[in-house]
Amino acid sequence: MLKQARIRQASYVPDAGHAQLIDLLHADPEIQTTVLTTEEEGVAVAAGAWLGGERAVLLLQSSGVGNCINMLSLISICRFPLLMLVTMRGEWAEFNPWQVPMGSATASALDLMGVKTIRVDTSEEVPDAVSAAAAMVFDTDQAMAVVLSQRLIGRKQWDAR
Repeated sequence: MLKQARIRQASYVPDAGHAQLIDLLHADPEIQTTVLTTEEEGVAVAAGAWLGGERAVLLLQSSGVGNCINMLSLISICRFPLLMLVTMRGEWAEFNPWQVPMGSATASALDLMGVKTIRVDTSEEVPDAVSAAAAMVFDTDQAMAVVLSQRLIGRKQWDAR
C-alpha cells in the first residue's frame, strides 16, 4: 500500500503495534527509515521529504499524537501533505491507565489540528483505508491519519520480568 502510494521515507518511534510494518520497511531498500526520539520530529521529517520531492509516512502510537500537537500547526501554515498511521492505546482491553486519557482524546485532538481521520477496526479495511488516505493526502496536500484500533492491533500484555 505504501509503495503503491510512492512513499520513500518512513519515520517512527519504536512501537510494538507497528513492529511488523517497521521490519518490512527496514527490509525494503527503496524506503529510507528514520527512528525518532519523539513523534513531533516526524512531522518535520515529512515536511523535509516533501520539500525534497519525496513522500513520507509517520508511524506513531496514540500517546504520541499528544506530542505532535504544536508541530501539526505546520500543516495549516505550510500546507504540505502528512500521512500518519496511528496505533491506538487506551481503549479495548487496555491494562495501562496512563494510556487512557490520550487514547480517548486522539481523534478529537487530530480533528482540532485539521487532521482528518479514518478509523480501521478490521484487517480487511486496512488496505483500502491506507490507499484512500494516501490518495487524499498527496493529491490535495492534506493531513490524514489512519487510526488503527487497539482491537485490530491486539491486546497488549504487561510482561513483568
